[in-house]
Amino acid sequence: MGKALVIVESPAKAKTINKYLGNDFIVKSSVGHIRDLPTSGSAASSTNPKERAAQAAKTRKMSAEKKAQYQKKKAHDQLIRRMGVNPDKDWEAHYEILPGKEKVVNELKQLAAKADTIYLATDLDREGEAIAWHLQEAIGGDPERYRRVVFNEITKSAIQEAFEHPGSLDIARVNAQQARRFLDRVVGYMVSPLLWAKIARGLSAGRVQSVAVRLIVEREREIRAFVPEEFWEIHADLLSSAEEQTRFEVRKYQGEGFRPRSESEAMAAVATLQTARYAVKARESKPTRSKAPAPFITSTLQQAASTRLGFSVKKTMTLAQRLYEAGHITYMRTDSTNLSAEAVNACRRYIETNFDAPYLPAKPKSYSAREDAQEAHEAIRPSDVFVQQTQLSAMERDAQRLYDLIWRQFVAF
Repeated sequence: MGKALVIVESPAKAKTINKYLGNDFIVKSSVGHIRDLPTSGSAASSTNPKERAAQAAKTRKMSAEKKAQYQKKKAHDQLIRRMGVNPDKDWEAHYEILPGKEKVVNELKQLAAKADTIYLATDLDREGEAIAWHLQEAIGGDPERYRRVVFNEITKSAIQEAFEHPGSLDIARVNAQQARRFLDRVVGYMVSPLLWAKIARGLSAGRVQSVAVRLIVEREREIRAFVPEEFWEIHADLLSSAEEQTRFEVRKYQGEGFRPRSESEAMAAVATLQTARYAVKARESKPTRSKAPAPFITSTLQQAASTRLGFSVKKTMTLAQRLYEAGHITYMRTDSTNLSAEAVNACRRYIETNFDAPYLPAKPKSYSAREDAQEAHEAIRPSDVFVQQTQLSAMERDAQRLYDLIWRQFVAF
C-alpha cells in the first residue's frame, strides 16, 4: 500500500502541515500556480514554408472584398491565439505549464503514480480551488484517487478534521476563477489596441483598472458640474462662571435655522453676538455606548495596518500569508466576520482568566455580514488566542506587530 500524496501551494505551508501528518503522508508544494493561459500566444496557424507560400499566392488572387474578409479573419484568429481563450468556441481555453514549473510537475507526477490517494490541500478561496483543479488536470490519472481538503487555519485539530472529512473539487468556484482570468485576457487584449489607435501606443486596459478609470471620470464630471454656494459658519467661545471655555456653533436665530450666505450677513450676526448676554436654558446628559469593531476581514485588516502600522497593502498581505502558513492566524483572504463557536469560547476563557468580570460580556457579540460574503469562511483571528505576540520569536518583528493587531481586534470584539 503506497503513501498518500498531499499537495499544497506553498513550501512554508507544506513544512507546517508535515508536522501534523504521520509517516503515511508525503507533503509536497506546487510553489504556486503550475498552469496558466499562454503569455505570448500559441504558435502560428502554420509554420510550414510551403503552406505559407501557397496561402500567400492564394491571397494575391482574391478580390479586394475577399481579401479584406480574409485579413479580418486572420487578425481575429491571431487575437484568439494570443489570448489563449476562444469566446467563439464556448470559451475554450488553451492552458500551458508555466515556464520553470516543468520539473515541479514531473516530480508530482512521479509521486502521484506511487500514491493510492492524492489530497489537494491548496487554499480555500477561488484561486486555491483553481490551483487544485490545474494540479489534477496536469497530473492526470483516475479522478477517484483525488480528494479535496480545506482548512481555515493550519493547526493540528483543523488539519486532522479536514483529512477525516475530505471532499471533492468545487467546480463552480473553479469556473468563477476561470471567468475572472478570461475577462483579464478579453479586456486587456481587445481594449488595449483601441487605446493605441485612439490615444497613444503603450497604454493598457485591464478588467479592474478600466472600471476604476470610469468611476474617476464620472466623479470628475460631477466635480466640474458642481455649482459652489457661499456660506459661513459662526462659532462662539464662551466662558463659564468657573472660567471654563466652551465652543458653541450658531445654528439657529429666533427659532429658525441660521446659515449666513455672505460675509456681510455673517459679520452682522457676529456684531450682535458680541454684545449679547448668554444663559444656559437647558442641559441634557445622555449616556453613550460604543460597540467594539468587528473582527478583521481582508479589507479592514489592510486599512488598520496602513493607519496604525504604516504598512502597505502588499506588505500586510505578505506578512499575513507568513503568519497563516506558520499556523498563527486563520486564512487572511476573507469577507466574512463569522467566528467559529470554538474560537469564541476560547476567547471568553482567555478574558475570564486574565481580566476582571466586567470585561466579559454576558453573551458574545454578533455582527451582520454582507449579503455576498462567503459565510463558510471565518474572520481573520489568531489560531490560538492564548499565544501572545512575544511568543512568536521565530517571526520577523513586523509580522509580530501585525499579529498583535489581529489579536487585539479579536479579543476586543
